[in-house]
Amino acid sequence: MTERTDRLESVALVLILVTVAVASGWASFTHVHDWTMRHAPTGTPDAFGWVNAVISELVPVAAFLVIRRRRRAGSSIGYPLTLLIAAAALSLAAQLAVAQPSPSGWLLSAVPALAFMGLVKLVLTMPTAATALPIDATDDAPAADHPAVTAQVVKPATAVVPVPAGAFTRMEVTR
Repeated sequence: MTERTDRLESVALVLILVTVAVASGWASFTHVHDWTMRHAPTGTPDAFGWVNAVISELVPVAAFLVIRRRRRAGSSIGYPLTLLIAAAALSLAAQLAVAQPSPSGWLLSAVPALAFMGLVKLVLTMPTAATALPIDATDDAPAADHPAVTAQVVKPATAVVPVPAGAFTRMEVTR
């Protein structure tokens, strides 16, 4: 029953994430597009606004992925973290720039970007199946009683190579 419940929850989570990603992506992309085109030189093709939106909205996602990968490898996350903060700031700046100049206007305009970044963070920081160990609260037996979790030290086999008698009595050095 738990496996079925887990699957249903996973499906629900994926559906929610896809819905929010599409909705917030559409709103955020539109805000960045509009902001770009409002400040672009006359005659700039409309596609430039959409390209700018794609770049500014997907760089934070890529930075999150690189941060996860580097953490697993034990590498520095300084650059991708800086890139993430800069890209998120750019996205939020675009959201606020197109908003009505009031606290409620700024908040409502920033919701798509904040929701998308929040869900990306949520998904990318979820434990994976390899790191999430199931806990059985009803099992009070010590870990040593469980063969699956006890450590076994296995020594490598040593090979015995027979050496003929007198093999090392005379050494010749050749150059």
